This record gives sequence, structure tokens and C-alpha cells, in this order.
Amino acid sequence: MLSGKNVILGVTGSISAYKAAFITRLLIKEGANVKVVMTKSAIDFITPLTLATLSQNEVFSDFTSSKEKGTWNNNVDLGLWADYMIVAPATANTLSKMADGLADNFLLAVYLSAKCPVYIAPAMDLDMYKHGSTKNNLDKLKSFGNKIIPAESGDLASGLSGEGRLAEPENIIEFLNQDIQKSKPLYGKNILISAGPTHEKLDPVRYLGNNSTGKMGFALAEKSYELGATVTVIAGPVNLSLKHKGINRVDIVSAKNMFDKITELSTKQDVVIMAAAVADYTPAEYSDIKIKKAAGDLSISLKRTSDILAHLGKTKKETQLLVGFALETNNELENAKKKIIKKNLDFIVLNSLNDKGAGFAHNTNKITIISKDNKATEFELKTKEEVANDILKYLITKL
Repeated sequence: MLSGKNVILGVTGSISAYKAAFITRLLIKEGANVKVVMTKSAIDFITPLTLATLSQNEVFSDFTSSKEKGTWNNNVDLGLWADYMIVAPATANTLSKMADGLADNFLLAVYLSAKCPVYIAPAMDLDMYKHGSTKNNLDKLKSFGNKIIPAESGDLASGLSGEGRLAEPENIIEFLNQDIQKSKPLYGKNILISAGPTHEKLDPVRYLGNNSTGKMGFALAEKSYELGATVTVIAGPVNLSLKHKGINRVDIVSAKNMFDKITELSTKQDVVIMAAAVADYTPAEYSDIKIKKAAGDLSISLKRTSDILAHLGKTKKETQLLVGFALETNNELENAKKKIIKKNLDFIVLNSLNDKGAGFAHNTNKITIISKDNKATEFELKTKEEVANDILKYLITKL
């Protein structure tokens, strides 16, 4: 959710300010661009050098630059730069000033300038946290549209134990990810995506397969997740990893493995996208030992695999969308349109091996989306990430 986003981390004067280092590190790992703004009292608890090193950006704590005398740090520009702002830890003092619109330090001026969503993670002793004035300030900040990350229970700096601890850095990042996900167009939708080839074993060392890399299916999985969906990807044997840990990945090998796993999970899905290149045939017999080379030719008997897409078309719910892929070498449109009817698809994504840069083993693809009523929408050659965006934009109109 945070990949490529600009995030301001505001740090105030609390003993838990040391956790800002971990929050910064986790934000960077998520792919965010981070700039840290500290109050002067926060510097007593953690050095700007630590946070500058972790964020790979200058740390701001005053209206004028410490590097160049007379240079103004523009709080307005900084506030407008951010896609998200997090104040963690937020002391009772800072909460009170934020609620009343005070701007007597640089952090508060940036907060008042920010037009992005603001997340506030309080940190204080338990009696301060439960005090009526703190509750009123938190309610007031919520009414302004700010998101409050609840304090956690545990040992406190005072020696007491109770509610008021700064939320753990991992929980802060998870809160952000989940909250951002709720605003996305595919939030609440369960999407199942198949990707890659299947391998049909002949013997312990050989198999029948194809050249699918799984890149298209994985791009769809990543983009679906970024658009808010709960995503499961059924992956054949591929040399790919998912950057989003929130995607459920199930690895399989054969067409039968894929059929079993997809039929098990498909009834719980709002959308099923079959982007995998599933083998149509599998060896009729498997040899437990390596098939030795012998004189003359070798014939291998093959049998049909179960047609996953046809099965899904027969069993799908009325509210479920089923999307197929067609990789063709001739009569492309005609074959794809037949497949829509035969497999009971809502739409099909066609690509042709005749198009340069399309199909297997490329980082690009050129597609045509064909609807159930035979309307075809052509797209230019694009990266597979951009193609995934085009497919999902079309999908959203169907939902």
C-alpha cells in the first residue's frame, strides 16, 4: 500500500521516540519515501542523525535550516509533498496543540499545512491517556478526519503497566496498510488468480511444460492487492516472488494440483482470473524410474487434463466474475470469442504470439479485451504491470 508513497513521520518528545527508528526502517522496507520532522524535545530521546541515516533524507526540526543560515524550511511545501503523515509518538502536549490548531513548532506547522491523511499514534502514561482532556482531544482530532492508531497496553516508563504504550512499529504499519486498503476500489473483493505454467511429470527427472514465466499473473496479483482486494495467487513452477506479503500464495506443480486447489477455493471468490498456462495433456503413465534411452523412437501416451476454466464456467455463482486468457497463433479473435461462449466467461484477455513483445518470456504484452457481447477493446504494447492496470480498470467497470 505504501510503495512509492511520500510519508512524513512526525516525532515528538516521548521516551518511546526511539521506536521512530524502527517505524522509519519499516516504511523504507515498504517502499515509501520518508522525511522525518522532529520537535526539539524529541531530539533529547533520539538523534536526527539516526533518523536521517535510516530515511536517507534530511531531518527537519526548525523553521530555518541548520546547514545553511537564513534558509527557510518551507512547512507548506513539505505538507503538500506528503501522501500520508504519521505522528508517532504523539505526546499529550502535542495532541492538545494539534486539537487547538497551535503552530508553535515546525512539526505543528507541517501538520496544519498537510492536505493528506494524517495518522496519530498517542504515547503517554496510563492516567494521562485516560484523562478526560486527552479523550476530548482525540475525539476532536478524529472529527477533523485524522486517524487515531490506538495506544497499546504494557509496561510504561513510569514503572506502571497499562494502556498508553505507543503501538508497536509493525502494528502501526499494518494499521496504515489496512486503512489505505479500505479506500481502494477493490476493497472487500476476494480475487483468485492463477499464474505460470504447470509441469506434467514423465519420470523423476523429466516433465512436459511450456514457456510461461508467470509474470502476467503475478502483475495482476500485485495490482489487485494494491487496489484493495484480498488476493490469492495459485502459482505454477515459477522463479518469481511477490513484493506484497499480504497476498496469499499457493504453489502447485501439475494441472491436477491446480484444478484441485482452484476448485477448493473458487466458491469463496468474487473474481477468478485464469492467467496460468495450464497443460491440456499429461502423460497417461508415470514412470517411477528414469526412462532410459533406447534404440529407435519413443512414443508417449497422453491423456486430457481436467478443463479448469470450463469447470469454473459451469459452477460459478451469478455474482462471480470469471476472466479467461487466450494465447493464440492464428484466427485470434474468432478463437477467443468461441472460448468466451464455451467456457461461460465474463470477458477474455487475448494476446497473440504474432505480436512482437507479447506472450511468454517478455516483460511486455499487447492485449485485446473481448466482452461477453463480443465488444473488443485493443491496447498498445505495454509493460505487464501497465497491462495489469488496464485489465483491472476494465474489471472494476464490470463489478
